[in-house]
Amino acid sequence: MNFIRRIKTRYLLHRYPIRHDIWHSVTEQLVILHRLSAVEKAHLRELTTLFLHEKRFICVGIQLTDKMQVTIAVQACLPILHLGFGLLSGWTDIVVYPDAFFVNREQVDECGVVHQEERLLCGEAWSRGPIVLSWSDIERDIADEQQGQNVIIHEIAHKLDMLDGSSNGIPPLHFKMVIPDWTTALTEAYAALQQSVEHHERTCVNAYAATSPAEFFAVLSEYFFTKPEVLFTHYLAVYRQFEQYYRQSPFGLHVN
Repeated sequence: MNFIRRIKTRYLLHRYPIRHDIWHSVTEQLVILHRLSAVEKAHLRELTTLFLHEKRFICVGIQLTDKMQVTIAVQACLPILHLGFGLLSGWTDIVVYPDAFFVNREQVDECGVVHQEERLLCGEAWSRGPIVLSWSDIERDIADEQQGQNVIIHEIAHKLDMLDGSSNGIPPLHFKMVIPDWTTALTEAYAALQQSVEHHERTCVNAYAATSPAEFFAVLSEYFFTKPEVLFTHYLAVYRQFEQYYRQSPFGLHVN
């Protein structure tokens, strides 16, 4: 089966190549890719090609150019650069809006009464459904990467978290990773962040990470790839766990 899969992959890479001018333009624009080696960029290009072939873009009020699609695809593939494309299987669609979009959610209060709540989102990930993205927020993230925000990586992190059927901040870990080490590192950091938010203290990461363990994992994954020095400085134990999970060292260090 692996042989057949490799043959299919080679065919797709040959049949649906990304134009060189588009690839060069996109990768030059994305600062988060500049740290990658030539070999890693070549592999990322292969993953991006597979992503563009296997996923379907659904545009709502916006037309996506080839360059825009590559821009989304390459950032979606960055987290799984050393994990394998199979982790992005099980879903097909990427829904793209021009701007942030409203969604309706049911909320149950302390008395058990159900309320309808309308929320404005820049991204969303469904367990076995699509990821939904705001193009204006993608552009904002590219223009101001110093903020540590990346809506595409955020939603892909949710997808990885959901692979075991739940969204709880613990994606299926690799064989040699120790689950208690992961839970201890993230639980302690999450509790510290929640305490800072409750006391209205300035936080080194987006306070939205204190919303839930799932959001904590997704937000800190954004920082891992876009502002790894923040994670390394303030949440070293989390950085080390992410280093093992993503099998990348964006701060230029190596997994022990």
